[in-house]
Amino acid sequence: MDIEILGTESLGVRGLCCFIKTETQRILIDPGIALGYTRYGLHPHPFQVAVDERIQKRIVKRWSEATDIVFSHFHGDHIPLKDANPYQFNINRIKNLNLNVRVWSKDTSNLSSTQKRRAHSLFFILKNNRVISDKEKYGAMTFSAPVFHGEKNSYLGTVMMTRIEDDCVFVHGSDIQLLNDEAISQILDWEPDILFVDGPPLYLSNRISRYQINRAWHNAKLLSQQIDTLILDHHLMRSYEGLNWLKRLSIETGKKVLCGADFMDKPRMLLEAKRKHLYRDMPVPADWHKVYANGKVTTADYWERAKKLYKSISINESERKK
Repeated sequence: MDIEILGTESLGVRGLCCFIKTETQRILIDPGIALGYTRYGLHPHPFQVAVDERIQKRIVKRWSEATDIVFSHFHGDHIPLKDANPYQFNINRIKNLNLNVRVWSKDTSNLSSTQKRRAHSLFFILKNNRVISDKEKYGAMTFSAPVFHGEKNSYLGTVMMTRIEDDCVFVHGSDIQLLNDEAISQILDWEPDILFVDGPPLYLSNRISRYQINRAWHNAKLLSQQIDTLILDHHLMRSYEGLNWLKRLSIETGKKVLCGADFMDKPRMLLEAKRKHLYRDMPVPADWHKVYANGKVTTADYWERAKKLYKSISINESERKK
């Protein structure tokens, strides 16, 4: 099995996208991408946008190669969007691309009006290739029943997890945030060798309770103790506290805990957390985002400046104190 993590927070964008090659299948999971439209009162820095552009190109390439595409749910950082903003994955990028690919998704019942609209737009483009896959099995893939996006009865709805078995077992945990014991039990029942899973949104300090943080920590320890390779990312890596979690988990469990960038042997780029510093280090004209949205300016200059400024472009733990 070959596992490629394409887009997630430790790689500089919002998402939980990966591409899995087995002996007989090439499986693209959650091919969506986003940047926080505003954070600290700031739009995405042009360097963030440059990273976003490059990851979108990789997702398009993998879409063209896939035998199977899986959508765990219908949030804007997990699927192509008809109404995408300039920093999301526009559905037009995959229109008429790889028309024979098999498409798997969670049930579309019990969706919000926004999610229903997104699902309708997506499957109109994808025609008749879609299979509702809750609790189904096909080839190397097994899909879970719906589990909650975070805590039980979350207003964010449900997601679908994916198990892939080849020479090892890989599980994609989608947006469970380590807050629901049912999802944790399903993962452990699947006995993964490698787990790529969403951690709790510690950056939302005014919306996540100490009880929830402790519950997520308990579940993270449980997973780390029983799974050889635990990859924690997505919501967890929108703040530098996520890096502390990785270090503490490794110390307390004696197991190595990774983020997506670590697994891919790439520099950690927690650009969502670093947005204020990016604006400080590389100032942005007030009208840049409007001009970019109109296609009249590129990110090329900021990409080159960032490479010189940050050398390896690594956003590491030591910078948390700056």
